[in-house]
Amino acid sequence: MELINEAVYEYISQYVDPQDILKNEPMSRHTTFCVGGEAEAFLRIRNKEQLEKLIPYFKLAELPYFVIGNGSNLLVGDKGYHGIILYLGDGMDQIQVDGNRLTVQAGCLMSRIAREACEHALTGFEFASGIPGSIGGGVVMNAGAYDGELKQVITKVWVMNEEGEILVLNNQDMEFGYRTSVIKKRPFIVVQAEIELQPGNQEEIAAKMTELNRRRRDKQPLQYPSAGSTFKRPQGYFAGKLIMDAGLRGYSIGGACVSEKHCGFIINKNHASAADVAEVICKVQERVKEKFGVTLETEVILLGDF
Repeated sequence: MELINEAVYEYISQYVDPQDILKNEPMSRHTTFCVGGEAEAFLRIRNKEQLEKLIPYFKLAELPYFVIGNGSNLLVGDKGYHGIILYLGDGMDQIQVDGNRLTVQAGCLMSRIAREACEHALTGFEFASGIPGSIGGGVVMNAGAYDGELKQVITKVWVMNEEGEILVLNNQDMEFGYRTSVIKKRPFIVVQAEIELQPGNQEEIAAKMTELNRRRRDKQPLQYPSAGSTFKRPQGYFAGKLIMDAGLRGYSIGGACVSEKHCGFIINKNHASAADVAEVICKVQERVKEKFGVTLETEVILLGDF
């Protein structure tokens, strides 16, 4: 039975253009894992005004929804998502630069923000230049790489609550931690963020970005679909080394496997299903727990029915 009936679509269509309303949309088209079944409804959101109309209605109607950006940290089950996907992407990706502050909409890719910062000779965002996600998702999980984290540069975050109201949270309000923030615990949607950087030398900034991206290419299996680092770093350990020492380098189920290049990555090597990926994740967690007594938590969000 369909969860989203014609009355729901009629309401949605008052605020979302028909070409931005996709029914039974394969999520494999919208995740960097390139796997996943159909979302019952997939809405391309172009502005916060649409969210202001939709979110309170979804809450009132008790309709499940999930917000995505670039889909770079997401594993959607083969049986899909029985609800509404709200895609914040190219309709909400504007950047405004004012001195050393950038105000960026949630759908803007972090790689693009890094390039914009470089063009304005602003330093401090180089670490994020190779992260494939959007800033909205990055803020939620306090994304980081190469000793940098978003909590170091985020000054304000505009979020929407379930009543469709905009709240402004400062850095402390965000309760940033390792791969977490207050938004992990509250039903907020990131709408935009303010980033504060420092004046720098444009050539040095560009050179650092080039070097970090070279290191990423050298060490990570970027030629295969994946969600980046699959597991959080356990305190006192490195997930990739634990997985390697557990004898799981190259371990595979179906088309999914532990990368031989970097054991912290589970990759879609050969037309994997979401179930293949999920099974490899579970096997890795079981083996590492058995061998070292360490519990590996996923960075990747599992969504929908497997």
